[in-house]
Amino acid sequence: MPDRFSNPVAGPARSPSGGAQPRNSAEDDRLLLERVEARDQGAMAAIFDSYSRMAYSIALRVLKDPAQAEDVMQDVFFQVWQNPRAFAPERGSLGAWLAVVVRNRAIDAMRRRRPSDPVEDVVLASAADVAGEVEQSTMIERVRGVMKNLPPEQRESLELAFFGGMTHTEIAEKKGEPLGTVKTRIRAALGSLRKAFQT
Repeated sequence: MPDRFSNPVAGPARSPSGGAQPRNSAEDDRLLLERVEARDQGAMAAIFDSYSRMAYSIALRVLKDPAQAEDVMQDVFFQVWQNPRAFAPERGSLGAWLAVVVRNRAIDAMRRRRPSDPVEDVVLASAADVAGEVEQSTMIERVRGVMKNLPPEQRESLELAFFGGMTHTEIAEKKGEPLGTVKTRIRAALGSLRKAFQT
């Protein structure tokens, strides 16, 4: 594997740098994954360069712990190295898929760390979790499209929960609003999303 993947078991050896990362086209990603399947270390390094900063930031927002966020990021990129076929290009972009996988892995780590948290106060992966992580790769994009039509208060609260990895209590504290109000807004927003996906 490439230098930054110094140990194939440990995954990426360091956190992503703070600079802007390149944007790959869907075709670029497809070709890179084909090369990864052929055990091309340079292709794996290119994928890491393109998406590690995004992956780390998502994990950090959920876990609020740099070391744990780095561990989650490393595990996910090692998963790509081990099994690049887990990603199905026809079901969405590699970036969206990685975002969902990282987020789910970070939520799992958060649950292990704080098992006493009420289930309703933990950010859930999504209703489509039973369908598998790969199938969620396009759902996150569809959700964003539907959310544009939500009332601003509902949209902001749902974004903080779904994309920001915050609990209901944390959202209430951040916005300076009653916990019940936040829960009601998120419940209403989820109801609107459910209706949109059923039509």
